[in-house]
Amino acid sequence: MKAGRVLIALMFVLGLIGVFVNGAPLYSRFLYTSILLAFVSWAWTVWVANRILLERSTRELRANVGDVFEENYKILNQSNLPASWIEVINQSKIPFAAGSRLLTLVLANQKRTYNARTWLTQRGSFELGPTAINIGDPFGIFTTKKIFPAQETLIVFPMIQEIEYFPSSPGLLPGGHVIQRKSHDITPHAAGVRDYIHGDAMKRIHWRTSIRRDKLMVKEFEQDPQAEVWIYLDSQKDVHYQKEQVFDESPMQTVLFVRRPKIKLPPSTLEYSVSIAASLAHYFIRQRRAVGYASAGQTYTILPADRSERQEAKILETLAFVQANGELSIAGLVSTQAMQLPKRSTVILITPTVRTELLQAVDDLLLRSLYPIIVLLDAQTFGGPTGTDKIINSLREKHVPICNIACDDDLTTALSNLRSTFKTQDFRSWQTPVSSA
Repeated sequence: MKAGRVLIALMFVLGLIGVFVNGAPLYSRFLYTSILLAFVSWAWTVWVANRILLERSTRELRANVGDVFEENYKILNQSNLPASWIEVINQSKIPFAAGSRLLTLVLANQKRTYNARTWLTQRGSFELGPTAINIGDPFGIFTTKKIFPAQETLIVFPMIQEIEYFPSSPGLLPGGHVIQRKSHDITPHAAGVRDYIHGDAMKRIHWRTSIRRDKLMVKEFEQDPQAEVWIYLDSQKDVHYQKEQVFDESPMQTVLFVRRPKIKLPPSTLEYSVSIAASLAHYFIRQRRAVGYASAGQTYTILPADRSERQEAKILETLAFVQANGELSIAGLVSTQAMQLPKRSTVILITPTVRTELLQAVDDLLLRSLYPIIVLLDAQTFGGPTGTDKIINSLREKHVPICNIACDDDLTTALSNLRSTFKTQDFRSWQTPVSSA
């Protein structure tokens, strides 16, 4: 029990007994004073609590794992009475969320502000709240709790590793047959004109045709014959593994003064795969390449190839929610989608599987004149079974580029060094697949 309540209780009991036993005025004063203090404390707390306002604001609602997320808290006391203390409790589900604080002596009509910085260590969606406020009276007798529901949601994208170079198929230069499919981007291959639709870019308007027909007409384009880059993420639940993670406490000065402190990915094949997929998407879109994405986790997700920054945002947002709970294998994912890809496109398979179905997927891609690149996570280093070396040897017989990733590897170095172990002339569209039997 609080000390203030103990004091009030003692005064009340002493005064009540004294009034009935002795009847002296002193005991009456004890009794009435305890009742008055209790009523004043309760009324003070309730009055102030009903007039406390809280506002949480941030400049960005999109961030990456490893970023320091900054929020601003504003507490306004709109009552005519001071608050002796206000405890702010951030109940957000963000791991290691900052923002909880104790404020003392918030005067009447006074505003207090402070910034909270949280080191983002987990991808996903997180509500910025709820926020609880505890308010007490000056005598420490009563405490009132007030809950402010969440108003905004933060989306945390996967960690992006900066890649210096990553190979892709050699058939990327202009030339070849035009692909008879409409494109949302402007390409060198005009396919005709159509009526203007609200939202079409002004630069796509064909002014001569618009003047001749007395209405706005826009140009249509077919896809560029340059090869696309497709990222296939294996989300089958039976092939992913994770070791127990040990959390390291980050020094306070690191969180306060470094915008993007270094962070280790959880020892999970899924988290490594997601970070690799995000990094490759960022790299190729920065190279002005059309990038597509496919996975079959909790939902079957296909993002058609595009080279805009909006495409990168869509891929990152999709990866923020990917879970390894799918039933479709990487071979099944390839067989259902590869037939729709333009020839000579690069297909990057990101998987930790040690099953021979990966070889079947590679054979399928080679037969369709596609160029597979395998980013293979060493399952054994993540607490999974052995067999990665055997898969690697089988893939090398097919002259397929392989990037082997082990737990605790530096992804920037591992992905960028693929050029030192693989030559682009090893890509052969006429390669006869080696039987995986």
